[in-house]
Amino acid sequence: MVTSSPVGSERLELGEGVRWTERGLVLTDILTGRLFSAGPGGTLREEVRLPFPLGAIAPVAGTRDTWIAAADTGICLLEPGRPPRWLSHPEQHPARPFRMNDAAADPAGRFWAGSMAYDALPGGGALFRVDRDGTVTRVLDGMSVPNGPAFTADGRTLYLADSPLGRILRYRVDPRTGALDGGELFATVDSGSPDGMVVDQGGGVWSAVWGAGELHHYRADGELDDVVRAPVRQPAGLCLGGADGRTLFVTSARIGLADPGPLDGALLRLRVVVPGTPACAFRPEFTEGGRSAP
Repeated sequence: MVTSSPVGSERLELGEGVRWTERGLVLTDILTGRLFSAGPGGTLREEVRLPFPLGAIAPVAGTRDTWIAAADTGICLLEPGRPPRWLSHPEQHPARPFRMNDAAADPAGRFWAGSMAYDALPGGGALFRVDRDGTVTRVLDGMSVPNGPAFTADGRTLYLADSPLGRILRYRVDPRTGALDGGELFATVDSGSPDGMVVDQGGGVWSAVWGAGELHHYRADGELDDVVRAPVRQPAGLCLGGADGRTLFVTSARIGLADPGPLDGALLRLRVVVPGTPACAFRPEFTEGGRSAP
């Protein structure tokens, strides 16, 4: 039986956006606007604190501590000790409050980010693509709560969950332009909601199932071939990493629980058979003030 264990003692309100990068493990606490890195012994070190929600980030290639982020109502560049540098605010609506949610970079160096209404308005969310020249394009409408943009190693397949509907969708990606096809249903979840996802080196897909306290593993053909019980009710984000890529890191949440258990909100880890690879970086081509950005 596969078992998980907590990393450190920190308990997050809404742990998400966990990524294994060349800089180590990072993760977000969305509604408190905090970006953490994992230090020795599993302690979480606060790197950035924002006065608005921080959904997820990706490293910016060629920098030591710059990140591209899905935050507040848009996309920005983050560096510790500096104010955010905004690329776009595509979800700044006067009539209904929206925020950005999960996000990830693809192997081609683009950044993809989902948005949602605070009240999870059905069909109100969207998926955005940030191209390497900094252009932000709305590529999918009609999502409710998009989660887990996850890519295969060749960048030609995107997995995206619409969490309230219990669906994981699969899209073919044009590697040159980033254009998506019409998509297809990859898997459905009957109990709980599919949340964060990651693709392993075998083409299988891990999905955190919010509300069910489970981690699902699907084969590339969509067949569910493993279910791991987690010691938390709301697993949210996950990634594969560690020295050999075989550690599955899982974030969780305490938000909405009247009686959270001792591990709700914890960062968890467990060992798996098939490894993953570090998170992709955003590789910008645009310039600011005559120099490469950021």
